[in-house]
Amino acid sequence: MNDDDARCRWATTDPLLRAYHDREWGVPERDPRALWEKMVLDGFQAGLSWITILRKRDAFRAAFEGFVPERIAGWGEADVERLMRDAGIVRSRAKIAATIRNAQAYLAIPDFAAFVWGFVDGEPWRGTGSMVRSPPGDAVSAALKARGFTFVGPVIVHAWLQATGVIDDHEPQCFRRSHDHDG
Repeated sequence: MNDDDARCRWATTDPLLRAYHDREWGVPERDPRALWEKMVLDGFQAGLSWITILRKRDAFRAAFEGFVPERIAGWGEADVERLMRDAGIVRSRAKIAATIRNAQAYLAIPDFAAFVWGFVDGEPWRGTGSMVRSPPGDAVSAALKARGFTFVGPVIVHAWLQATGVIDDHEPQCFRRSHDHDG
């Protein structure tokens, strides 16, 4: 991978986006906690650009104590207020509260990675490179909502599944589309 390689169009405008695309986006993620962290970040991205979240990712990790769901599930109003004062993250009371609820819901699923990957039979689902929704995204969204998750609509979930490699949605010209996604 070098600067001359063809990429998805969204990854060509900023060096941070390019690095994220080349090293992370679309790489199959099978670690349950990492899947959950990325789902939280995609929920915070709703209504914003991804570059905003990417630039704040380290601040999110610090504010959310490494995204350890067992910790976050027990948080209360004092934690919400603490996060509402944290200028390093996106300060949305609804998204913070959703993260706490989602941590509780996450802990109720014995194997989150198997749950998510089960919707695509364990192999990345091939998209077209221009989708904002997908059948797997719609199905995972509905299943998460049924288990008490919030901020997991079909568009957010599709973006999350793209980011975590559950859906391979690199554009046709992208050098990553035809390659193995081992990272």
